[in-house]
Amino acid sequence: MSELLLLLRVASEMCVFPMHTVIEVMRPLPIQPMGDVPPFVLGLARVRGAPVPVVCLARLLGHPSPAVYGRFLTVRVGAGLAVLAVDAVLGVNQAATAGHASLPPILRGALPEVVAGLAALDSAFLLFLDTGRILPSTLAFPEAHAG
Repeated sequence: MSELLLLLRVASEMCVFPMHTVIEVMRPLPIQPMGDVPPFVLGLARVRGAPVPVVCLARLLGHPSPAVYGRFLTVRVGAGLAVLAVDAVLGVNQAATAGHASLPPILRGALPEVVAGLAALDSAFLLFLDTGRILPSTLAFPEAHAG
């Protein structure tokens, strides 16, 4: 069995998320800052008229924020939506489901307090992140098709 994966770049890392979790890829939108939120939450963006929280995937993974975000991904998180701010979307690939599951989880290097904070803040978002994987630099991602 295989599934479509979206390949993206965050800082020096390549990540993949199953396409069925991604609703839309778009140019960055204006962000309205919010009060007391974790450092990886940038604020709210108006996506198709509705306010949606924006999460900096680089900060979440322990990297500094980029000077400019290349793309926003609107993703399905439980019954709601979130936006992931990433450096670049590199393409779509079809991969074996078992191969995708064997890749390192996206939060493998995250600080324990970040994971604990995510769990307390929004368990649905934590479950969504569990679908993402880090693509090791030694692993080729053949036949990526620009989206």
